Amino acid sequence: MTHSHYGQKNNLQDTLNAKGTTFLEFNYKALIVPSVMIGYGLIATESHSLININNGIKEEVTEHIDEKFTVDDISQYAPAIAVYGLNMFGVKGKHNLKDRSIVLATSYLIMSSSVLGLKTITRVERPDGSSRNSFPSGHTATAFVGAEFLWQEYKDVSIWYGIAGYAVATGTGFFRIYNDRHWFSDVVAGAGIGILSTKIAYWITPFIEKKVFKKRYKKDKYDKAFVPFYNGKEIGVGMVIQF
Repeated sequence: MTHSHYGQKNNLQDTLNAKGTTFLEFNYKALIVPSVMIGYGLIATESHSLININNGIKEEVTEHIDEKFTVDDISQYAPAIAVYGLNMFGVKGKHNLKDRSIVLATSYLIMSSSVLGLKTITRVERPDGSSRNSFPSGHTATAFVGAEFLWQEYKDVSIWYGIAGYAVATGTGFFRIYNDRHWFSDVVAGAGIGILSTKIAYWITPFIEKKVFKKRYKKDKYDKAFVPFYNGKEIGVGMVIQF
C-alpha cells in the first residue's frame, strides 16, 4: 500500500524511480547510428572524395544566398527549452525537474567537451575561411542534444514532440551550412555527438543519482522517503511510505 501527501503521487514516484527504473538501460545498438555519423565526419576531414562532397553541397546551398539568417543561434536551444516549457504548461514528461536537469547538464558536459576537444585536434578551416575550428558543428551538436532530450522525455506522450525537436535540430544544421559556417560533414558529426551525448547521459544518470544524491533517499524496513517536488506551479515536500 502506498500513501502520498499533497496528491503528488506521480511526481514522488518519478523521483523515487531516479534509482534507475525510468532511465534508459544500456543498449549497444543505440550506439550505431550516432557512431556512424561521427565516423563519417572524422573520415571527411581527410578523405578527398568526402571533401569533394562537402564542396559540392556548399556550392549548391550557398549559390544563391542574398543574406544570412542567424536563426541557428537561437534554434540550437529550442528543443531543450521545449521540455521545460511543456512541463510548465502541464504536459508532464518522463522525469521531474531535478532528474531531467541532471540529464541535460550531463549531456551538455559530454557534448561540449567532445566538440571542443575535436575542434582543437582537427583544426579544420571553416567554409568562410574565418577560423580553423570548423569540425564538428557545436551549434548542431547542441541542437541534437536537445532533440534527443525532447524525444526521450516525451516519446511516451506523443512522438510528434520528438519529431518536431529533430526537425528544428536538422534545420539548425542546415542553416550552419547555409550561413557558410560549416561543412556538411561538420553538421553530420555534430548531430551524432549530440544524440550520443544525451543517450550516454540517460545511461549514467542513475549512477550520478546514487553517488551524488544518495542522502536524499532514506530506506528502512518500511521503505520511507521524504521527497521534494516541483510540478511547474508548486513547490513542496511529500512523504511516501511503502509497506
